[in-house]
Amino acid sequence: MSAALDSLLDLLDLEQIERDIFRGTSRSAVVPRVFGGQVAAQALVAAGRTVPADRAAHSLHAYFLRAGDPGAPIVYSVDRIRDGRSFTTRRVVAVQHGQPIFHLSASFQTYEDGLEHQADMPASPDPETLPTAAEMLPRYADRFSDPGMVDRLIEARAAVDLRYVDAPPFGTVGEAREPRSQVWFRTNGKLADDPLLHVCMATYVSDMTLLDSVLLAHGRGGWAVGDVVGASLDHAMWFHRPFRADEWLLYDQESPSASGGRGLGQARIHTADGRLAITVIQEGVVRVPRGPAAG
Repeated sequence: MSAALDSLLDLLDLEQIERDIFRGTSRSAVVPRVFGGQVAAQALVAAGRTVPADRAAHSLHAYFLRAGDPGAPIVYSVDRIRDGRSFTTRRVVAVQHGQPIFHLSASFQTYEDGLEHQADMPASPDPETLPTAAEMLPRYADRFSDPGMVDRLIEARAAVDLRYVDAPPFGTVGEAREPRSQVWFRTNGKLADDPLLHVCMATYVSDMTLLDSVLLAHGRGGWAVGDVVGASLDHAMWFHRPFRADEWLLYDQESPSASGGRGLGQARIHTADGRLAITVIQEGVVRVPRGPAAG
């Protein structure tokens, strides 16, 4: 296991300070706020720790309310909304400096048989043939005004092996493309067999690239380039079938719409053997800044 993955696992191992109250810390991010995927993953950890082990997470719906302060702890308060025969519902509010910064509702279900079908996995190259972040990012160093950006991006993704199928948004600045993006990802090391851990890890990664397809449609390079500003607004995930986050997962993303300063991304995550594991939808603020950076 890499040191970066070990650090991320420590981040997800929340401190329980009361029966339904947990506390987490943060790690450095590319932007000067708490990474949204971290807050979502930690909130799901908090919810999952109040649910019987035989009930797996099947969906989450979340809103990002305020930017998180990476220098302060985050307190997660869990409400036990419902414990039914088949389904369990939890609500989690993340608080910093006395104000809510994030709200999540999550549902868990006991295993049962039922009708079965799924969308086909799209074509994609073998992830082992694609460059790693450490190999790919230095190629685009001239796209960033901050000379330390490449190192920060590599550090932010050190716990996860994330590989773009095509050039990322900052690789084709000024060139509008089809609003679609694919990345393969897995953790940089093996994880324990706890299903909740794998779901939380996928939740963490799901916020990394989902709005890329919005940027591609307009030839924008993204937050690191500085030709857009924005943040995640809401996030929803449905977990359809068991998967392991330490094995290759294909994140197939597209954007059906952008308007009103907001962009919508939707995606499907398949296992390497073609099983549809997760569906993800996210909307975010995507604004073109005024001044030189917009050119």
